[in-house]
Formats: sequence, structure tokens, C-alpha cells
Amino acid sequence: MPTPEYVLSLREKIGTDLLWLTGVTAVVTRGEGADRELLVVRRADTGAYTPVTGIVDPGEEPAVAAEREVLEEADVVAVAERLAWVQVLPEMTYPNGDRAQYLDLVFTCRYVSGTPAPADGENTEAFWAPLDALPAMSADMRARVAAALSGEQAARFER
Repeated sequence: MPTPEYVLSLREKIGTDLLWLTGVTAVVTRGEGADRELLVVRRADTGAYTPVTGIVDPGEEPAVAAEREVLEEADVVAVAERLAWVQVLPEMTYPNGDRAQYLDLVFTCRYVSGTPAPADGENTEAFWAPLDALPAMSADMRARVAAALSGEQAARFER
């Protein structure tokens, strides 16, 4: 589902004004060592390669949101194991004029089961990519992946 119903309802009230939302980035890996792979999707709206991302629903636990988004978008079951990074993304304006800014929570996730497939229309591709041969990603997405795969025990916080 591209835009959650509650966001559409808010948009009816506030129009294109800035909307503060909580988002998740689910960095899902499988395998070990040199065989380790990253779950990658290709966004239908921009064509960009990214890890799975999405919006936390009202009252939803963020780790549950990360797991839900992976299942909804890529048809893969994963478990969020660690909060890796908390950051505020720059304000953005969508093509329709809607303005939004996200608190992004990056989770390190472990693969459980499933074969990647673009499951909900938000992506045109979903696949496993070797960590040493990832498709081109924005610097921001590469930083999210790096934070999740850093092996650090505590989350990173921007200041």
C-alpha cells in the first residue's frame, strides 16, 4: 500500500503542509561471511535501489513495522534484531506538493524465510545482492546499510 490510510486522512485536513512521520529502514541480511547478502528492492516511484523502507502505523511498535514492511514489500519474513541508527531526514516535497519529514529508525534484521518478490506494488524488483556487489544506491541509503551492518552494539544518534 503506497500511502497509509491515516496519512491520506491527515492530508484531507492539512493539505500539503509539512507532516512529521516516523519511518523505518529494514536492512535484512542472510548468510555469513563472504556469502552474506542484502535484501534490496527497486522503488516503483523513483527506480532507486534501497533496503526496505516504510512508515510506522499509529500505535505500532517500530520493530514490528520494520518486519511488516519487509513482508508487505518483498514477501520475506525477517526479524528486527537491533536498532542501528536514529536520524531525522531532510524535509521533502513529493511531486503532488505534499511536504513531509521523517524520523527514520534503521533496523538490522535477520532473514527467516521467503523468496524475494515485489509484493505490494511499491517496488518493481526484490532480490538478494552480495554485500560486495550491491547495486548503485544513494549515499544516504549506503549510510543506512553501513550503520546496520557495523556490528556496533548501541544505536547511533545524530546530534
